[in-house]
Amino acid sequence: MKRRAGSFNGNGSGKRILVAGGAGFIGSHLCDRLLESGHKVICVDNLLTGNEQNIRPLVNHPHFRFLKQDVCELGPVDEPLDQVYNLACAASPSKYQADPVHTMMTCIRGTSNLLALAENKKAAFVQASTSEVYGDPTEHPQRESYLGNVNCTGPRACYDEGKRAAETLCFDMRRLGRVDARVARIFNTYGPRMQPDDGRIVSNLIVQALTGEPLTIYGSGEQTRSFCHVADLIRGLTALMNVLSAPSGPVNLGNPGEFTINELAQMVLELVITDSTIKHMPLPIDDPRRRRPDITLARRLLNWQPQKPLKEGLAETVDWFAAFLHRSDTPRSALPRRRADQKLIGPPQRLSAGA
Repeated sequence: MKRRAGSFNGNGSGKRILVAGGAGFIGSHLCDRLLESGHKVICVDNLLTGNEQNIRPLVNHPHFRFLKQDVCELGPVDEPLDQVYNLACAASPSKYQADPVHTMMTCIRGTSNLLALAENKKAAFVQASTSEVYGDPTEHPQRESYLGNVNCTGPRACYDEGKRAAETLCFDMRRLGRVDARVARIFNTYGPRMQPDDGRIVSNLIVQALTGEPLTIYGSGEQTRSFCHVADLIRGLTALMNVLSAPSGPVNLGNPGEFTINELAQMVLELVITDSTIKHMPLPIDDPRRRRPDITLARRLLNWQPQKPLKEGLAETVDWFAAFLHRSDTPRSALPRRRADQKLIGPPQRLSAGA
């Protein structure tokens, strides 16, 4: 990648939008969508967990600019900006626990720097928060009004509490009339461009199945999660940014369909021809037992709900990982193909409406 700095080429008439964390899994899909919509995009990423490969197809786009920077030490941005999206932070436990102090500072100092930039540019701001702010919830499903059941000093606190602090910064700046800030609480998201080693449950199970390794399930596997395809999430983030009247509080973005980890593993095994078995491991500290969003607010305020069924999205993700691993050093013989006779018939009947 050669063009990382300097001014935009071309004379597009769209908005100028900065995406922090734009080389990451979600951020790169957001950059794609914004460019497709005719906007100019500045992607800021330190590539700590982001990947240049995710944005390589965009590097010569006349309305795309990449700045390799850490938001904790954000440099000047000379262009005017209309919108700022903050997705800058490691999001999987193995990654954010690797350097917990930097994770916390990314959430606090990085968010503060980006809010200051948005204030200076008079730009609208969307903060990518997380369902982790609910901790191990005692309310189910989780509404935005739920205050959470959290461990403020545990090994996950650098991320969970960092995101809670970032939300506080956003709403304080908003109450002071300084930034038009909006906050999305993002639930489990999956799809192409996930990193194979990021430690998330979907990528773990798919990569293990494709390489013939045992599928690792922590605890009994009866803990639940909801899984939102990245394309659906991007629609939600842009809807939140562009809604005329900003919501007064955070908005859940996720798929309300709820599945046990055992059910997810079974779906993966149905999509991949593999000799993989199931291997149970101890449940990590503070791992939530149930996780499912109440998206009533998103439906009402944003006219948004997920559309892609889990089985269809998983099949797409399996295909992406198979191609990714084939391009890597993994021997081709160790990559079972997805079942040719697998029909994408949509979600099981138990999946809630709109999932």
